[in-house]
Amino acid sequence: MKKQLKVSLIGNIPIVLICFLLVSSLSVLSNALYDFNMRNSMSQEYHQDIVVVGIDDKSLKENGAWPWDRSKYIPLIENLENAGAKVIAFDVMFNEAGANAESDKKLAETLGKYKNIIFPAQAVFEGGSYDFDNTSTAYHPKNGPIEAKGLTSSLELFGKVTQTAHINADLDKDGVIRNTFLQVKVPNSAAPLPSMAVKAAEIAGVDVTSQLDKYPNKEMAIRYDLLFSDFQTIPFVDVVNKAPKLKDRIVLVGFTANGFENDDGKTPIEKKTKLIYVHANIINQLINDSHIKDAGIGLTRLLIAVMIALALLLTWLLRPTYSVIAVFVLLAIALGGQYWLFASQGLFVNVVNPIAALLLTFLVNISIKTYFETKQKNYITKQFGRYISPELVKEIAASDQEIKLGGTSKELTVLFLDVRGFTPLSEKLSPEEVVGFLNMMFDLITERALANHGTIDKFIGDAAMILYNAPLDVQHHPYYAVKSAFEIQKGMEKVRADVLEKYGVTIAVGIGINTGQVVVGNIGSYLRVDYTAIGDNVNTAARIESNTQPNQVLVSEATYELTKDYFEYNCIGEKMMKGKSVPVKLYEVLGIVKAPA
Repeated sequence: MKKQLKVSLIGNIPIVLICFLLVSSLSVLSNALYDFNMRNSMSQEYHQDIVVVGIDDKSLKENGAWPWDRSKYIPLIENLENAGAKVIAFDVMFNEAGANAESDKKLAETLGKYKNIIFPAQAVFEGGSYDFDNTSTAYHPKNGPIEAKGLTSSLELFGKVTQTAHINADLDKDGVIRNTFLQVKVPNSAAPLPSMAVKAAEIAGVDVTSQLDKYPNKEMAIRYDLLFSDFQTIPFVDVVNKAPKLKDRIVLVGFTANGFENDDGKTPIEKKTKLIYVHANIINQLINDSHIKDAGIGLTRLLIAVMIALALLLTWLLRPTYSVIAVFVLLAIALGGQYWLFASQGLFVNVVNPIAALLLTFLVNISIKTYFETKQKNYITKQFGRYISPELVKEIAASDQEIKLGGTSKELTVLFLDVRGFTPLSEKLSPEEVVGFLNMMFDLITERALANHGTIDKFIGDAAMILYNAPLDVQHHPYYAVKSAFEIQKGMEKVRADVLEKYGVTIAVGIGINTGQVVVGNIGSYLRVDYTAIGDNVNTAARIESNTQPNQVLVSEATYELTKDYFEYNCIGEKMMKGKSVPVKLYEVLGIVKAPA
């Protein structure tokens, strides 16, 4: 046990270090779990205040190839304003002059009439890229918005008459948009630049200030509740041709047609969607004031420690089958629990690393346990395989009970057997023939003993000592001992006849049996250990055997009382025995009546 503990400690120390030091190494699986939660917890409850006006295939076919003349936007804006739109936000850049300067001027004049129109800008981070930049190299203080190197905004004539907001996508390393920059700090501006979603919600009357205060670094996890198909989308040309009823609606204008790959994005709920619907989801989130919170690395590390401890307990306290079941139950609890927290509380708990810790710890420790159990079973098989039945060996090996060193007090039935006439026979045989005869005779004895759940304790010359009910319990062990003796005597009939015919020598077997409490176990010194039984009842069995006549089986009164219903007996009276102060009543076995029920 000490060796197992030592090996287990050596094997588990690296596991603990790995699990705690590499908390972020399983980000791919953690992101996959996060995305699964998001997809399966969507409410898909559409907020009627948000409408998408799509620059779709139908509009491109009617208005011609992109880019369009700026005059195309004038009737759109006027119809939306006349329809009562509360906010009109464009996810289309106007940072370059159009082909027709007069159209640009007229558009600016139209924009100047209204105060609720948002034109986009794009912050420039490291490398000079825009929407799909990897902002991991940008400076992002813990308290305050991310800082940009520059800003690409609308033409000055548009910027003067519209609200400005950034449309930068906050991409994770795998290219999925899970978060958004609520604000971006840009050069030459004291105030941070809000995102288009924040600005649209603010104009619509949503209290965005209180929500911004929840995020010191102004970066928010997006709560995706709607697929692109869940939003009401109206083609651009349909709005131009006929003003819809859009009173108090937040209108987002952006690309929905195929072919505009720069406006495609990947989200936790959709492998490919138009970015206009990402903005729509963020606005929906701000209106509903719903948020996703991360439980943090502290809880993850605590869960790692708990999972390691549970894995150790399950491995070493339970049987392998039960421990595997328990591990799967823990996995189900961890995954189900984190999903419930995400869906009901908006709290994401990263259980990927704790689950990895659980599985890794369990696999290492179950391997260690299996190694030592296999080693123990091999030891048991080697020690007892030649002395007890194969079925009993398997039972011992399969048992979780350790074979204790030293002795234990236990009720056993002890059988002593001695061959009579062996000395004159051995005088007529060569040494090789003597060994051959003994092997033949002991094959018979061993076969009958093992078939009746006996344990061969030892062979001493032409004698044998057999134990019943050790090392494992054997129900009705007195019955099996007497049955073994009777079958041995029956088997010896042919052996006697063969020896008499071949060598002219009469041999016989005397068998004595007694049942009682003895001390049984690994007895000896640290240099030499034997599995045997000792005690007065063992000596009594030996004394009974010495009182037998040739080919006779005698049992003590204790054995008789336990087996009298199963065998035919003849009481031969009481006998005084060496070491006994009172005589022992003996019974001769005459035949088998029945087996125990």
